[in-house]
Amino acid sequence: MAEITTGSPQRALLRSDFALHLRAQRGVSEHTVRAYLGDLEHLLDHAVRHGLVRLDEIDLALLRGWLASMAADDLSRATLARRSAAARTFFTWAVRVGRVPTDPTLRLGTARASSVLPAVLAPEPVARLLDAARERADDGDPVHLRDWAAVELLYATGARVGELCGADVDDLDRAELTLRVVGKGDKERVVPFGRPAARAVDAWLTQGRPALAHDTSGPALLLGRRGGRVDQRQLRAVVHELAALVGVDDIAPHALRHTAATHLLEGGSDLRSVQEILGHASLSTTQRYTHVSAERLRSAFQLAHPRA
Repeated sequence: MAEITTGSPQRALLRSDFALHLRAQRGVSEHTVRAYLGDLEHLLDHAVRHGLVRLDEIDLALLRGWLASMAADDLSRATLARRSAAARTFFTWAVRVGRVPTDPTLRLGTARASSVLPAVLAPEPVARLLDAARERADDGDPVHLRDWAAVELLYATGARVGELCGADVDDLDRAELTLRVVGKGDKERVVPFGRPAARAVDAWLTQGRPALAHDTSGPALLLGRRGGRVDQRQLRAVVHELAALVGVDDIAPHALRHTAATHLLEGGSDLRSVQEILGHASLSTTQRYTHVSAERLRSAFQLAHPRA
């Protein structure tokens, strides 16, 4: 059985084989691969600290103690849920490939992530943020034209920031006003956007992108100042800057995704359509946004109804 002591070649091989499984067979994102590998290292370090040497010595009691120790350290419920999921995924794979004879996670309780959603902006602050991006793009700076196109697309499509960063020019259908993106698990979907976003995209493609692109830029839809594909950190910084500029609560790009979903539902869209737009595997994930809308309705009722 594999030795799990720190620095052992067998532990390193275990890690690399598990990473290969995650990439090749489960098709998860690189972000998830890094997170799961970090969770595995954390578990193995915990096992070694408790005197274990081999992988097959890890049992249900140790796993429960591992999760309990993290709960005592006040780790978020989301982190606990992910580490629990990482352990299950790892041992399911380890049993299948013969690394351990039995799966100790079969009776492991499921840690559930918090269902609290990030802040959702009302339509008026969103309009101010998008107007600020448009006005800033009037200075002719190609990066500001990119920023305008980026925030318009994030709000219009509800795409994840990583999905937008990974989009290529050919993924746009400017006639149909749609954008093809690749989401979690390498699942492809086509999302619509409106004419305000189309105007920003057209300005970027005709004025901004040609000023930044060079021979090695490739097909990337959005470029950085040096002509390479824009990365997520750059777009996060853009959203933070614009939020500060117009005086709205500091938000991350993902909040624009949540805002788009909430506004779609409040505008009368059905859950299935919003599920398709967001690329949620489960309808229950999309249903969280109905809770936000219900809270707003309840708040409005309590403020306005004489017998609330």
